[in-house]
Amino acid sequence: MGSYQPLFRTGQFSARRLAAVALVSGLVITSPATIASDAASGQSTTWGLGLGVSSRQDAYIDVDRNNTPIPFLHFENRYVRFFGATLEAKLPGMTLSETNRINFRLLGRWDGAGYEADDSWMLEGMEERESGIWAGAKVEWQTSLMNLSADWTHDVSGNSEGQRLSLTLDRPWQVGERFTLTPRIGAMWHDSEYVDYYYGVRAHEARAGRPEYHGESGISTEVGLQGVYRFNNHHSIMFDVEATSLSSEASDSPLVDSSTENRVFMGYMYHF
Repeated sequence: MGSYQPLFRTGQFSARRLAAVALVSGLVITSPATIASDAASGQSTTWGLGLGVSSRQDAYIDVDRNNTPIPFLHFENRYVRFFGATLEAKLPGMTLSETNRINFRLLGRWDGAGYEADDSWMLEGMEERESGIWAGAKVEWQTSLMNLSADWTHDVSGNSEGQRLSLTLDRPWQVGERFTLTPRIGAMWHDSEYVDYYYGVRAHEARAGRPEYHGESGISTEVGLQGVYRFNNHHSIMFDVEATSLSSEASDSPLVDSSTENRVFMGYMYHF
C-alpha cells in the first residue's frame, strides 16, 4: 500500500517512471485473486507475459494525468514471486486448515514516488524527489472468507530514508466459471521522513505561494476493485480501479491541491 507522472517528455524516456508504473501493475496483478491457483500450493512454476495501460492522477498541483502503455512479466515458484518491480521471497508458512493459511514473505520493491521540477509550474525550483528501493517483510492471512495482509518496508536506497506500514483486506468473488471480482480496502502509514521528503518544502525551496513545509507521519486510505476474466489456461484480461485518500499531513502540503489520487489499469496476460 502501495506510487507516476508522464513517462515521455520531449521524446526522452524516463526509466524511473516506467518502473513506477510496472510496480503499480505488479501490485495489482499478483494479488491472490488474479493469478491462477496453479502456484497457490507453491509446488509449480508459472510464467506470464502481458501488456496493459495505466492511467493515474497524482495530487501535485497541475501535474498531468499519466496514461502509459506498459509491458509486464510474472514469474512464480515455491521460492519466489516476481512481478513488475516487486520481488517476494517465500518463507515457511502455516497451514491451519484447507482454507486457512498464513504466509510469510521478504519483500523487495522499486517504488515510483517522486517528481522532477519540470513536472509542474508549482515544482519549479524544487529539488528532484527520487524513487527508491524498499525492502521489508510481509504476512498474509488467507481464509475462505477474506484475505488480510500487512507489510512493513524501509527505503534502503536512502533517498527518503522513510518507513511504511500497510494493511489490506480483500475478498475474491467468483462470478461464473471464468470471472473473478475482488474489492479491497486498505490503509498505509508513512513516517515523517517519507512525508517530509515527498511533500515537504525545504527552506531554500520556499517562495511566494510556496511556504516552507515540514511533513509529519500520517495514514492514507484506499479502496479498490479488481476484475479478472480467464478465457482459458493461457489468456486472461484484467482491470483494476483504485482511489486513495491522502493523509492530512500530505494533503496540507503547498505542493498539492487535492486530497485524493486515483488510478485505472487494464491489461492482458498470456500464461505459459
